[in-house]
Amino acid sequence: MAGYFFDSSALAKLYHTELGTPKVLQIFSEPERKILISRLTLVEIQSVFAIKVRTGVLTKEDAELLRQRVVADVASGDFELFTLAESHYAAAERVVTRHGFDHRVRTLDALHLAVAADLREQGLLDYFVAADKAICEVAVLEQFSVVNPEIP
Repeated sequence: MAGYFFDSSALAKLYHTELGTPKVLQIFSEPERKILISRLTLVEIQSVFAIKVRTGVLTKEDAELLRQRVVADVASGDFELFTLAESHYAAAERVVTRHGFDHRVRTLDALHLAVAADLREQGLLDYFVAADKAICEVAVLEQFSVVNPEIP
């Protein structure tokens, strides 16, 4: 069974059709797969929807419906949700220290990578899924098998 850690840039494609949605749907249709997300993703995806409202891609009502779908999917167990622990903050600091001088490493991205690294160490994670070039580059440096759904 393959374990996929989704950050918000990739997970949003499940809820709103855009570049990369077919690859995300393909992963979700795999019979033997686990979708793993951090609690942080639930906050970030609200921001993704808000940006789509501000840019005129979605209405506020559409964004609220998408938010409700995300909450329902979490409640139904479609995703395994992992909370941030103190150790994740320390691991995120190490990611920034290792890569931040040469690559764009945002704080929240470093936290995603820290949670994903923890899950990988537990044997739960096979792929890191993100649609953001910067986090994908750092994830490769951190030895993750990366899936960017926007790249065929």
